[in-house]
Amino acid sequence: MTVSDPTSSASPARPADVLTARLGRPDEGWRRRLYTVIFEADTRAGRAFDLTLIGLILLSIGVVMADSVVEIRARHGTLLTVLEWTLTLLFTAEYLARLLCVRHPLRYARSFYGVIDLLAVLPTYLAVLVPGLHALIDVRVLRLLRIFRILKLGAYVAEYGALGAALWATRRKILVFLTFVAMVAVVLGTLMYVVEGPANGFTSIPVSIYWAITTVTTVGFGDITPKTDLGRLISSMMMLLGWGTLAVPTGIVSAEFAARRGQEPTTRHCPDCLSEGHLPSARYCRDCGARLPPWQRDPA
Repeated sequence: MTVSDPTSSASPARPADVLTARLGRPDEGWRRRLYTVIFEADTRAGRAFDLTLIGLILLSIGVVMADSVVEIRARHGTLLTVLEWTLTLLFTAEYLARLLCVRHPLRYARSFYGVIDLLAVLPTYLAVLVPGLHALIDVRVLRLLRIFRILKLGAYVAEYGALGAALWATRRKILVFLTFVAMVAVVLGTLMYVVEGPANGFTSIPVSIYWAITTVTTVGFGDITPKTDLGRLISSMMMLLGWGTLAVPTGIVSAEFAARRGQEPTTRHCPDCLSEGHLPSARYCRDCGARLPPWQRDPA
């Protein structure tokens, strides 16, 4: 009877492992090979695929931004149009490939990244149809939705997943901190309403709370400023308080990152049950206990 390795059973589930269980990885054939290239970033082909997509996404965002500049659009409009349609066709092929290589394509289509992939290509096609539909909004508004392609970057960079996991793990601490800051803003904003009054721009308690929030966060738009000595004293204390409190969420998230260092699982999978997300040091599958082949990461 095979015994699971502690280094494997204790490893946390990787988002890619959850994605595999939800979407369904093909067992063999061209769909399995395509799945490996698209969804498993720890392979040489998968890493090349992700880096290529990152480059295309950044290029497409640059095209959208350049197209919004009147001078550039007037001079290079044809080139921008060709680039836009080329990138749209490439992203369309990628979206269809993702639907083809999973067992449950509708689940991927309804997932967060599935919706983002659809938003990345849909506005360009809608731009062809909308001009004849006067009931809809201006075509340029729809074309601006192409900026959603930047959200596709999160699917191809592992650090985005680590950041999301750290933020999710510290959500209660951050919520408590934000609640504390909100209470301070309400109390001091109300106090400033009493001290300064409508004559100095603090026309109501909500306006005073708005001023308190901009002061504590060290933004300070300057549209409302205290005029009395007591009000300036209170605002000075709030600015100093803001410098101290802004470091709190950074420290919370940084501590979570430090705790997770060295524990990142990979897309390494078990040859028996196809479970994914084992640590490089794991010797046995955390789910079925089968022995894992030696882990060798492709050279960078």
